[in-house]
Amino acid sequence: MASAAALLLAGCGGGAEGDSGNSKAVALTKEQVRETLPDGEAMPGWYGSSAQLTVVEIGKLYRSAACPTKGNAGCENSRFYGASTLQNYDNAAIVTFQIIAYDSEQAAREAYDVLWNGYYGRKAGPKAKPFTISPIGDERDARFGSNRFGEAGAVTQTRVGTALLWTEAASTGKGGVDKDGVRDLARVLAKRAQQAQNGDAPSASLAS
Repeated sequence: MASAAALLLAGCGGGAEGDSGNSKAVALTKEQVRETLPDGEAMPGWYGSSAQLTVVEIGKLYRSAACPTKGNAGCENSRFYGASTLQNYDNAAIVTFQIIAYDSEQAAREAYDVLWNGYYGRKAGPKAKPFTISPIGDERDARFGSNRFGEAGAVTQTRVGTALLWTEAASTGKGGVDKDGVRDLARVLAKRAQQAQNGDAPSASLAS
């Protein structure tokens, strides 16, 4: 299964603050990060395995994976990094979800532009086009396009309280990845992150 770093993605979106209402913003534990990452139950039609899900404490060893920026900028005051990959065999699509959990909302807010401008946003490619995924989270950006082989792909970045979230999707099949589908994927991850910060068991799914 391809890793997030190996996906050739394209596409950008708007990043304005959103209204989080009465939602809480608390630091996530390692187990909450694990529970936030969508699994097969949350993603009907998508398949993964425990080997394709990882959650680690962000120390010197994992900073380069979570924050592949100059000097690992954006990892300040971060706690945990998590990633999971699922595949949809019907349309040859693959999605990787990623999370960085910070110790405060301020830390996540300060890291947002650093990581989007310094790494994640650049993965979209020179012909990337922005698209909107609002209303999702407190801040959000998205890019959609295709790589040099004509394969559709997208990357989104969202902040939900104390966590930064990424959804990276690509497909070798026609129609496997489209903007509406990417919005749905980003929505599921954002909702699960908010449920965890509210102290609830993450339960959001593509079906809900």
